[in-house]
Amino acid sequence: MVDLRIANSVRDLIQGDVHEHLPLERIPLAGDVLGLGTTSGWDNGELTFLQQPDGGDTRIWKSQPADGGIVALRPGSGLQHFPYVCFSGDATALRRPAPASCLGPAAGVPLQARIAAALEALRTLGTLEEAPIYGVRLRARWRSLVITVASKLCLGELRRNEAVAHLLPGGAAARAVGATIYERIPHFRLCPSDPADPADPVRWLGASLHWEACGFWDTRPELGRVTVPESGAHLHLHGCSTDLRHGGHLHHEHPDSVLEDLEQLVLYPLQELQHLASDLAVKEVSFDRDTLRFSVLNHGTLDASDVVVAVVIDDRYSDHRHLVLPWLAAGSRERFAMPLALPPGPHELLVVVDPERRILEPGDRLADNSVRLQVQGPQHG
Repeated sequence: MVDLRIANSVRDLIQGDVHEHLPLERIPLAGDVLGLGTTSGWDNGELTFLQQPDGGDTRIWKSQPADGGIVALRPGSGLQHFPYVCFSGDATALRRPAPASCLGPAAGVPLQARIAAALEALRTLGTLEEAPIYGVRLRARWRSLVITVASKLCLGELRRNEAVAHLLPGGAAARAVGATIYERIPHFRLCPSDPADPADPVRWLGASLHWEACGFWDTRPELGRVTVPESGAHLHLHGCSTDLRHGGHLHHEHPDSVLEDLEQLVLYPLQELQHLASDLAVKEVSFDRDTLRFSVLNHGTLDASDVVVAVVIDDRYSDHRHLVLPWLAAGSRERFAMPLALPPGPHELLVVVDPERRILEPGDRLADNSVRLQVQGPQHG
């Protein structure tokens, strides 16, 4: 039984444009399902997984980058494709509620520090198992809170982020790139009254300061699995205000995010992790009567978009043929017949899918991305 599935990763997302997607329909939402993620560039936003108030199934809420509002997602609309999402199965059996004695006085203490203390206390008591990643559910009241709402369109490609990072003062390159990402995405402020500061770039949303959140604590954040890949950035949370007016990524480390009270904390030790990925292949390659035939398959667990297929004749890459598949769903196959007029004599054909390696595939699955075929051109006379 896999405790946590990761479709791409935060590291993948911030490295550049992601062409792999997990449709909403493939996420089981029965029971207590932990998760967070981002939507594609088509519909934009961030995902929060909240269990229904009666303790029933889980619902995914999508926050909007334009105004921090939220909408409930429902399978079947056809637009919800997630370039990054991580989700559990029904984690009810893994719930480890933190007693009030482990929460301590929260006022003014950063949220990550409070959760770190609770983790250590529960492990010392022997009521929380060691795990690589812990799921987190909490309810908290804030004196003030800054949230962000990212989307694929906000992130851009790595080379653009790096170009901006070189202009930033101080810090390592990785840290600068991470800072650039958070500077590029919309920020919103929740506090009792509008600061009414024209110079403040953070937009005030209102006084909704009671929030429920779901996310993950990664013991090795530098891997970038479910958190920003920086030392000490263990906690990644998405949430919604309990009045269901606002939602997004809880920017708990922002200096203007001040915790008033950590009312409830539940931790989930997640042991078994599975990384979902696309797995492209070229199969059934043949040439007959001036026609090249082949199939392109996706053996993987993620859909792939904008998949390029190149056909190279005799290693002449300068005049290769290519086509683009707008969408190749996980488990699907596309068959092609390409007219190809070859000069007389022997030739070598190379058919390769994703020649520029834009699709994120595990390295041990790349061997079947290309096929070479020796053929004969037509004989005259």
